Amino acid sequence: MSRTSILGTLALFAVAFAATAPLAQSPPPAVPAPKNDVALALVLAVDTSGSVSAGRFELQKQGYAAAFRSRQVLNAIRELDTQAIAVTMVQWTGPRLHVVVVDWTVIKDEASAENLAAAIEAAPRQLFGGGTSISGAIDFSRLLLADCRCTPIRRVIDVSGDGSNNSGRPVTIARDEAVRDGIGINGLPILSIEPFLDRYYYDNVIGGPGAFMIPAQTYDTFADAVLKKLISEIAGLGLPPRRSIASDGDGSTPSQTRPSSRRDSAHSPMSWPYGGESARCAASITMLSTRRHWSSWRLHSTRRG
Repeated sequence: MSRTSILGTLALFAVAFAATAPLAQSPPPAVPAPKNDVALALVLAVDTSGSVSAGRFELQKQGYAAAFRSRQVLNAIRELDTQAIAVTMVQWTGPRLHVVVVDWTVIKDEASAENLAAAIEAAPRQLFGGGTSISGAIDFSRLLLADCRCTPIRRVIDVSGDGSNNSGRPVTIARDEAVRDGIGINGLPILSIEPFLDRYYYDNVIGGPGAFMIPAQTYDTFADAVLKKLISEIAGLGLPPRRSIASDGDGSTPSQTRPSSRRDSAHSPMSWPYGGESARCAASITMLSTRRHWSSWRLHSTRRG
């Protein structure tokens, strides 16, 4: 074989090898993180158990509707980076008794806030009994948050009710699982039936960074409590995590955080991340929660003594 033939054959082998050799794979292009379109995805979990009469249910419904029509709530939303939040409402009683009465709605201006308020007003009562399962309400709210077609900065479950958990699995387990998923749980206990329900919510229901609860002494004061609570939930997105007062079994990993009962400069109007009405409301909420906490503690201590 001539030298030219040998060189030609080698060239053909080289071309064939190059065609069959695996190509060096370039790294896939980086997928940009989804942009947050709302600052807060909020589930309003409303108690409609047997202890809630028709009149009490109406007071709850009107309280939520009035709050979303409030200029203070709309201003708090406008102060957010996204200038938008997403809200849904669910009625709950027993462990498997839940009805979504207002679908996910984005609130970004006066018109959308009015639409939500009107939807809340128009929503009929769907449940009338079946126990009081706060744990079931938390579990179902987690599913709603997973189905929200939004990309929130923060996810929060807002539980309101007039009784402690008496049905379903332990509420502390449901709470801690939600917190581990990055969900915050706030509470609005109504003290008309169980005078120390605020203490119960503080110890067993609320959890997550910046979690808090606002008690309503009666159903007649529910609207005022809801307004303060919504403003705090919306404007409180800039708060740092609070001091942990609970931990998992080995005591090493905090399972939830709550506002400290001690005076804390982070809650003062001077350091609140938003000014105006939000700051004044936050200051009054902190003082209210602190007074209730220490009042309950003193009464419990007196009874134990």
